[in-house]
Amino acid sequence: MVLGMASTAMAFARTPAAEAERWLRILRLHGEAGVALQALGVGEASLEAPAPEPAGTRATGAAPGDRDVVAEVAEAAVARAGERGSQTVATTDVLRAVMDVYGACFDGVLRVHGTDREEVLERLGARPPGTLAG
Repeated sequence: MVLGMASTAMAFARTPAAEAERWLRILRLHGEAGVALQALGVGEASLEAPAPEPAGTRATGAAPGDRDVVAEVAEAAVARAGERGSQTVATTDVLRAVMDVYGACFDGVLRVHGTDREEVLERLGARPPGTLAG
């Protein structure tokens, strides 16, 4: 369901930051990802103004419309589900896939909503890359 809503919403985004914002707005309302994001205080509105981004720039430098970001996120989410040993994709897999696909761009969106990647991953019960199990 989340991927379907995103496929509709991405057509109206002009920049990767706008796409990332749409992903966050969708994910904060659904499933375990929504529970985690809301528990961190991620609301509908940004807490601060996002940093300006040149119009038409893409996360990978591709021109607008050259990438199917929903397909990229879906593929990454399936891979995340597989890593968990699951044949079904959860909203947490989609959220982590969005983090993978958008990288620093999504980190910026999280920041203006009052959280960061580490807090989100901690809330999801996943360790950030490079940390040791204690």
